[in-house]
Amino acid sequence: MRLVVGLARLAWISARAKPLFEDGWTRTALELSKSVKIERPVRLLECGHPAAMPLTWGILRPLVILPSASSDWPEIRRRIVLSHELAHIARGDWFLQVCAELARAFYWFHPLVWMAAERLRQESELACDDSVLNSGIQPWEYANQLLDLARSVQHSGRAWSSALAIARRSNLERRFAAMLNPSVNRHGLSLKCKLLTALSTFCLLLPLAVLRLPAQNVSGKFSGTIRDVSGAAVPNATIIMSNNKANVVEMTTSDAAGSFGFKALPAGEYEMKALKRGFEEYKAPQVALEPGGEASQNVTLKIAAVMDEVDVVAEGTVKPLHSSETSGRPARLRVGGDVEAARRLNLVTPVYPPAAKAAGIQGTVILHAIIGMDGTPLSLRVMNSDTDPELTRSAVEAVSKWRYRPTLLNGEPIEVDTTIMVNFKLLS
Repeated sequence: MRLVVGLARLAWISARAKPLFEDGWTRTALELSKSVKIERPVRLLECGHPAAMPLTWGILRPLVILPSASSDWPEIRRRIVLSHELAHIARGDWFLQVCAELARAFYWFHPLVWMAAERLRQESELACDDSVLNSGIQPWEYANQLLDLARSVQHSGRAWSSALAIARRSNLERRFAAMLNPSVNRHGLSLKCKLLTALSTFCLLLPLAVLRLPAQNVSGKFSGTIRDVSGAAVPNATIIMSNNKANVVEMTTSDAAGSFGFKALPAGEYEMKALKRGFEEYKAPQVALEPGGEASQNVTLKIAAVMDEVDVVAEGTVKPLHSSETSGRPARLRVGGDVEAARRLNLVTPVYPPAAKAAGIQGTVILHAIIGMDGTPLSLRVMNSDTDPELTRSAVEAVSKWRYRPTLLNGEPIEVDTTIMVNFKLLS
């Protein structure tokens, strides 16, 4: 608001000011404009107040506003004031100062931005002072004229804050010390020095620009629900979000309604896993999270398959190794109050075929089946085709007579996959 008010004030003052066509001012302005290589026209205006601050503003059509008392100034003061203000125009200081004010408006909360904007204004004044002194003006003469201007100024107030004035009282002491110091190097930067400075600045700012603070790289929210195949909510399921590139692993659990949520995850690509005893592991390999966005994933967990394995030795004895879920836990298992795993109720022992026994043939028959809702193995299918046919026939005949207590989901029987391994072994 201060910047807008200042610009409006400048426009209002400029509109009420009248052009200054006095020969002395015009001739001096043209001479100094050529010396500082200003090609665009510079307008001289005279405002109505006799003690206003000399200042400049504008980019394409720059203006130099002088007080009405400037017609009585001596030649030396005219040259000093115009040299200083035209140096601002040649350097493009007003445009840079407006950019600094805009940066300060956007980053008003950052104290370093306020310090940088103020330092930019001070350094631009010092640079223009050097330009005046390099034009042939003696330092003591420049200091005296600047001090007299500061004494006579009555309206250097904040309404002019968007303009570049020659004699702001806030930094006069520092400027006097610099202009009266004979050891100060007042020459401009060489082309080599300018290029090195620009390159150094670029090398410094480029790595800083690509850095992202954790707070800048946060996804707004990632949420979803966990349900089983019947559509019922699955509570206490574990949800794992893994980002291997950023080495980030976050975990949470679903609530009683099956809902879960991550409030702040760094943006990136994740692998999502949902785990629950009695269910198959759910995996989503690519879940993209954008900075500041929201994403969701609804998951349906399938019932875990059952696995049985038995050994058939040559004497006909059978040694069951285990009958359990893929997790390796035996027998009947109650999981989360929702899933009751299948349990084998009877075991018909496969017979070692005499022909295979005589031939010394042994091996493993892998069968896939579906345990129906009545506990009967359905759709028996041989998974390995390289097994002896006699061993396969014996295994299928025995397994088809097995009976299970079916898997219960929320108290209701459901069909579930099972893998059965029958190992035929000969004693040495």
